[in-house]
Amino acid sequence: MPTISRIYDNYGDAAATVDELEEAGVPHGDISLVANADAHGRTTTPTRVSRDSHSSAGAATGAGIGAAVGGGAGLLAGIGSLAIPGIGPVVAAGWLVATLAGAGVGAASGGLIGALTGAGVSRDEAEVYDEGIRRGGSLVMVRVPGDDVLRVQEILNKRSSVDWQARRTEYASAGWHPSR
Repeated sequence: MPTISRIYDNYGDAAATVDELEEAGVPHGDISLVANADAHGRTTTPTRVSRDSHSSAGAATGAGIGAAVGGGAGLLAGIGSLAIPGIGPVVAAGWLVATLAGAGVGAASGGLIGALTGAGVSRDEAEVYDEGIRRGGSLVMVRVPGDDVLRVQEILNKRSSVDWQARRTEYASAGWHPSR
């Protein structure tokens, strides 16, 4: 089953996209959302940031954002928090969370990048998503049957998602170097 992913600079766009996917009949079990716990009011535009700049206090804030924006009985109602090494606290829901939790989200497993590449995302794209979440972005991933790909892509593209290749170039221009 193909996996389609988009990262959004605005948590509200990501949450609204999740809601719309659910309203369109995409099962909760096929949607994931991972967002920096401090996503509210932040941007993922290219600036230098420290990998150690996040505090665990943001997890409660992020969970509150999830409840306020999602609020319904869907995927966002089950949003929880966890810490990912190198990123810090995140709020997350869906199948990708189970993958992260099952791997212990440790450095040995590759953390978020390892989970993303395991789900079929290229290493280059996964690195941008990892950095984007670190900088306050929100990632939506959907597992979708092949015959439904175009419909799901249309929903994911309704709101302003990030072109990961352009963002990779912007991050690199600002001095970012992915960890390898």
